[in-house]
Amino acid sequence: MELKDIINEIKCYPGITRKGPIGRVAEVLKNLDAEISSQVVTGFGEDAAALKYNDHYLLLAAEGMWPQFVKAEPYAAGKAAVMASVNDIYAMGGKPLALVNVLSAATEDDCRLIMEGVRKGCQKLRVPMVGGHLNPDAGETSLSVAILGTAQRLLQCTNAREGQKIVLAVDLKGIDGQCKSVESWDANSGKTSAYIVERLEILPSLAEAEICQTAKDVSNGGILGTLALLCECSRKGCVVMLDEIPQPPGVHLLKWLKSFLSYGFILCVDDHNLSPCLDSFHTKGIAAEVIGEIVEQPQVVLRSQGTEEVLYDFNRDSIIGI
Repeated sequence: MELKDIINEIKCYPGITRKGPIGRVAEVLKNLDAEISSQVVTGFGEDAAALKYNDHYLLLAAEGMWPQFVKAEPYAAGKAAVMASVNDIYAMGGKPLALVNVLSAATEDDCRLIMEGVRKGCQKLRVPMVGGHLNPDAGETSLSVAILGTAQRLLQCTNAREGQKIVLAVDLKGIDGQCKSVESWDANSGKTSAYIVERLEILPSLAEAEICQTAKDVSNGGILGTLALLCECSRKGCVVMLDEIPQPPGVHLLKWLKSFLSYGFILCVDDHNLSPCLDSFHTKGIAAEVIGEIVEQPQVVLRSQGTEEVLYDFNRDSIIGI
């Protein structure tokens, strides 16, 4: 597949284009945290907000599920809401404490299926759902989840530095096409909670050992969309070597680049920390490879088989506009 074709597909992918209004919403709330509280240490664009609390950080994140997904696959949407929220906390270098939800249900069946999915997600990832709010007679079904976590040291997606290597860590032992409504790779089904949580906890261990300070989980923007967001939020660019991206056999490259990964993280790592970072994943059976480098010029450049093209030029393009 030609690079230009990949670029056209990625830039039109709803998992990325639907993020456009975030900047306008954030503009309304600009500087509000500074007016009210000096405890907030992160800005908009991170996977979770971080607040300094005594000798550690509290992490807060929220996830609103895509309405078409909830309507088509309510059980899967319930599981995915938990997984996406939990991944946000680990991507920040934290560990999750508890979840709450807001559920609007058009039918009793919708309500039951969604909450069965939520229950399964909580059991699998070992995080309790401790409360929330139910609208039992809503005209449409929707689900949002919020999560609280804690961290000793932070990983952020706004502090990438020129010269750092870009690492993609992904569990390739998974299943393609479990969800029909979204491109996804399910690396959680069929595995024990202990297996999944042990591998998620690699992220806070890297943060606490100061091996890495920059990370983002690969969610609905896919691999390239997530990396582009990290660059936009860090006011940097990158060169991505598509041929170096770890990929499961039998999955087409474009589909893989768009997929929401149940275990997938992008990290930016200094050269002297590269070996211990990669080893942390490899010893747990997680594929982790250098797929590119952060550069000062604010462009996301794709390279493959001796050719290159610009995916985003943040001198003129934006994804979230923050």
